[in-house]
Amino acid sequence: MSSITIEMVNDGNIEQCRELCNELMAFQQSAATIAPETFDIMNFDTRMKRSYESSLDSQVIVVKDAGIPVGYAFSTIDYVDASKNSIPEWAPVQDPERDKGFYPEWVRLPQKIGCLSNLYLRDGYRDKGLGSKLFEMSVEWLESFNDVHLIFIYVSNGNDTAFDFYLSRGFTYSHDVFGGFIKAVYKKAD
Repeated sequence: MSSITIEMVNDGNIEQCRELCNELMAFQQSAATIAPETFDIMNFDTRMKRSYESSLDSQVIVVKDAGIPVGYAFSTIDYVDASKNSIPEWAPVQDPERDKGFYPEWVRLPQKIGCLSNLYLRDGYRDKGLGSKLFEMSVEWLESFNDVHLIFIYVSNGNDTAFDFYLSRGFTYSHDVFGGFIKAVYKKAD
């Protein structure tokens, strides 16, 4: 572990997360029990890069082993209004009247909301405390915004380990997004 470093991306070079993000999307697809084919269009360009470029603020933290990226966390701050709670075209929704979007009815929109969007470590780097460290750094950053009162994390269906990880760290189950394709957990920012 002496060759492990944790670095903040301050120069905008998120390209170093491309391969890791694509691995995360492939893992989510392999674990999915609801509409795994939906992940066919999800990759670094359509998920992380697009979100990074459109968010009000973002943080990327990269774990490296001897200079090679082996994990990362990606968080965003966004101004969310009702239009951002609509159901996107790609969402596997069975019943638009019943299936909820990203935010439940109790969330008053518009407002700024924080989101821990991605947290991923390659096999061999898990269970070493690195995921906890990435999580803690991300939440600390999200909570540093005085005008952000809610933090959400969206967990793909089938990824029960991640879901349980977030619940064990003070997040609360909020709702199923798109009929259970995603599970939302939240925390009120301190």
